[in-house]
Amino acid sequence: MTTIKPPRHGAIPLVVIIALACLGPLNAGSARDHSLDRVTDGQEFQLAFDKYVHADAIVGAAYVLVKDGQAKEWHAVGMADREVSQAVDQNTIFHWGSITKTLTAVAVMQLRDRHRISLDDSITKYVPELNRIHSEYGPVSQVTLKQLLSHSSGFQGPTWPYREDDKPWQPFEPTEWAQLVAMMPYQELAFKPGSKFSYSNPAFIYLARVIEKVSGLPYQTYIQRNILTPLGMTHTYFNLTPARLAKDRSNNYSVFVDASGKETVKANGREFDTGITTPNGGLNAPLGDLVRWVAFLTGKNSPSILSRATLEEMWRPVVVMSPSAERPESMGLSFFLAPRGSVTFIGHTGSQAGFRAFMEFNSATGTAIIAAFNTSHEAGHNEAENKAAQRSREGFNALREQSFGVLN
Repeated sequence: MTTIKPPRHGAIPLVVIIALACLGPLNAGSARDHSLDRVTDGQEFQLAFDKYVHADAIVGAAYVLVKDGQAKEWHAVGMADREVSQAVDQNTIFHWGSITKTLTAVAVMQLRDRHRISLDDSITKYVPELNRIHSEYGPVSQVTLKQLLSHSSGFQGPTWPYREDDKPWQPFEPTEWAQLVAMMPYQELAFKPGSKFSYSNPAFIYLARVIEKVSGLPYQTYIQRNILTPLGMTHTYFNLTPARLAKDRSNNYSVFVDASGKETVKANGREFDTGITTPNGGLNAPLGDLVRWVAFLTGKNSPSILSRATLEEMWRPVVVMSPSAERPESMGLSFFLAPRGSVTFIGHTGSQAGFRAFMEFNSATGTAIIAAFNTSHEAGHNEAENKAAQRSREGFNALREQSFGVLN
């Protein structure tokens, strides 16, 4: 088991309640205000968080609790980069993976609200190349933008199903649109569009093509102008780190387990390029910038880049993800919806390279939690490793579930 190194002297302690300097107007007002209404639940979550981090051989992790658009409690543990003894702190930049999809979805809804598109539009109206995909359920033209946003289109799950991780010469993700187009004749719709849920990463690449065609701007430029800049997310970027932020970038790690159960933690390197898949998973940012994102989503202390009515539309169930009576979950328009009693918790998860993350909020109370981890388990090499990876996933899901307790 890899031991988590404590933060170096002068770095943020394991539990710190602070006013994050980098958040500007989002900072809490005074020290006596720095508490959540559910202190007991918060303490229990902190203990569960630390237990998961240590049990899962995670090198570094952090979370922030948010209320009324302000960071109220920050908790950091371990190393952003163990090789250079760089502790996780409030400036650490994590990779957010599929949480990127929530930005892409908001961009689509902005264009809808400006009467540039309709959610009932066919995706082939904007991306005619998709007509190359085989379908036994009628023409691909029946797939709508709403079905893409709700992961009910029938398109495949992985963007790059042919990559082998043990061949470093292969690109991390496809780098050009032409590569995806070339693969389309070898793909098929898995089911009748709109009939059920099936998570699709390429769906959000196709939605980004819509954004680009309608707005006349590259995807990243559109997001910068219409989301990041208005919200003051000044330390947020896609893919490779700008020089001014490089010192704060977290490394990421993979845990390998041999047949005897021995763990090895391997650093993957700070930088990787998500290429053409940027709209489904290319986001990098410190937790402070994600506070600004959830402040907008919960409607507190943030410029309006999308109406509250449209956000609430995005949080209505479109298709069932899990029918479990104990932990039901539905898909809205790019947001996971988890009804628990009288409250529906809203959020998304992310997982790419060695990073994992989740973002959850209660829109009624304006409370949110954002958590990031720079380590994840590999799988597929032997039975012991597969079992360890399964335990890791279960631990992550259980921690996310427990986070709902601090959001009431």
